[in-house]
Amino acid sequence: MDEMYRENILDHGMNPRNSGVVDDATIDYEVSNPLCGDHLRLTLKVNKSDIVVDVGWDGAGCAVSQAAASMLGEEIIGKNVAEVKDITKEDVYEMLGIPISQNRVKCAMLGLKAVQVSLHGIDYWRKLDESDEEE
Repeated sequence: MDEMYRENILDHGMNPRNSGVVDDATIDYEVSNPLCGDHLRLTLKVNKSDIVVDVGWDGAGCAVSQAAASMLGEEIIGKNVAEVKDITKEDVYEMLGIPISQNRVKCAMLGLKAVQVSLHGIDYWRKLDESDEEE
């Protein structure tokens, strides 16, 4: 089963879905991981009903960061902003489907960080990071 998930991660990493920038985005946020050099720019278009109708990712990084962002993009299209705000780190781990080593956690969470900081603000993400470090 792990092999299937690894192939899916490689596929998303090499052929990311929602690649590129949404020109008429209502949200445009960039985030990076200075430890490994991964960089993502998230663009979202949210309609008047607070539904995510388009997602675009641009950036560079390892297969894990690119795949997680790609999978997350597919997950949030069609959801309302409140539902997107409720997506957790555990949800991303589930999307990836395989255990992520400690040195790859920040790679796997870079897309989620972009989404959550753009919707909640940086303080929200800092609290999540602090709670992870305490465990």
